[in-house]
Amino acid sequence: YIEVDEFQNTSASNIFALGDVCGAVELTPMAIAAGRRLADRLFGGVPESKTSYELVPTVVFSHPPIGTCGLTEKEAVEKFGKDNVRVYKSRFPNLYYGPFSMESEDKPKTFMKLVCAGKTELVVGLHIIGMAADEMLQGFGVAMKMGATKADFDSSVAIHPTASEELVTMGTWGTSPQFTGAKESPLMGAPPPKPTL
Repeated sequence: YIEVDEFQNTSASNIFALGDVCGAVELTPMAIAAGRRLADRLFGGVPESKTSYELVPTVVFSHPPIGTCGLTEKEAVEKFGKDNVRVYKSRFPNLYYGPFSMESEDKPKTFMKLVCAGKTELVVGLHIIGMAADEMLQGFGVAMKMGATKADFDSSVAIHPTASEELVTMGTWGTSPQFTGAKESPLMGAPPPKPTL
């Protein structure tokens, strides 16, 4: 890989590198984002413009699709400590199949996991496998970049009948610590919010 700093600078003056050749997050949209920030910095008059490589929504377009954003449960425990991580899980027949004449156990399942950290239960990981995981993840990725907490998810009104409603109704409703994460800007490559430990 080509080594670069946080502004895509290589060790050679006025030579830049971005995308897969840098080895950070090897996704086409990530390279586009890095290229846009580099262009903003070089030609747009935004000298501090850079890309954040954290909390990048990623999808495997399999059948069913798999979507992930942020830390795995293991990574969160390693980063914040076991006592500072709370995990919410759900497994259910996708609601798309609700009207189908078949037994519930025969309907394709969706699996979801929210990984939360700290006293505020900052959402640091979101993982989905099931129908429409790819479509759900984009909006929840924005929420995570903005510092969404479990209470923020809980405060959202569920859209019924959808699979994504499960993400805003997980666990015992209303029991999450009442903290909101909508305080920090995710713009210009800012690092993601940190949980209060």
